[in-house]
Amino acid sequence: MKISALRLMFILAFVTLVNIQGHSQNKSENYKLEENILYQTAQADLQDEYLNSRCRLDIYYPAEKDFTTVVWFHGGGITGGSKFIPEKLKEKGIAVVAVNYRLSPKVKCPVYIEDAAAAVAWVFNNIEKYGGNKSKIVVSGHSAGGYLTSMVGMDKSYLAKYNIDANNIAMLIPFSGHTITHFTVRQERGIEGTQPIIDKFAPLYFVRDDAPPLVLITGDREREMLGRYEENAYMYRMMKVAGHKNTVLYELDAFDHGGMVSPALEILLNEIKVLDKK
Repeated sequence: MKISALRLMFILAFVTLVNIQGHSQNKSENYKLEENILYQTAQADLQDEYLNSRCRLDIYYPAEKDFTTVVWFHGGGITGGSKFIPEKLKEKGIAVVAVNYRLSPKVKCPVYIEDAAAAVAWVFNNIEKYGGNKSKIVVSGHSAGGYLTSMVGMDKSYLAKYNIDANNIAMLIPFSGHTITHFTVRQERGIEGTQPIIDKFAPLYFVRDDAPPLVLITGDREREMLGRYEENAYMYRMMKVAGHKNTVLYELDAFDHGGMVSPALEILLNEIKVLDKK
């Protein structure tokens, strides 16, 4: 779905108006923030200083109950970046869990994917304590975070280690994420970023008809990095070929890899409204 800049302006204006009207009573004092919660607690690794510093998350949540939760993975090429709560997701009647994960080259694949899965598992196991509904857990993130989103949701083995079915994720919403094997994973093997690979570290490898609803969002195909739109378009097509009924693709006309985040957050807010009916 290619969205022109003018059409996008109208959509964002409408979504913003609805959000303002729908959450006018949600003032900042009705939200709480708990920071730096250790989510990766495997006993054998508790003495690992790097694990203890990076495997932490923040949870921002409303006073109301039965809310939707967005697990948010930051970008940075799996070599940098840090957790944050996106401003556009604040005071919207939802919880946001912002996650740090270990980075290359200090760790190698699949450690950062395993960290992402551990964080999602923590949310499944703990969100009800905060008043949330574990049937309304959405996983999202930008760039490297989008890649981690798709890997955790498409390769069921990572969450299965925690006795969690990845199909119980309410929605996957990766922003400009690789659907082929991530360039950092390739770099760890000495493979150039221009050499595409699809193996067990590629979301595309796990195309299936029973996956959670999948919302793929990228910037403009002429402004994105490394063929990111085309990868996502192929993921969209192959999910359809596999028989998946709930895959959509948004291309944000005139927005580059970094600039697409702000309008993509508006799309996320619009897409997750369907969970209010659960």
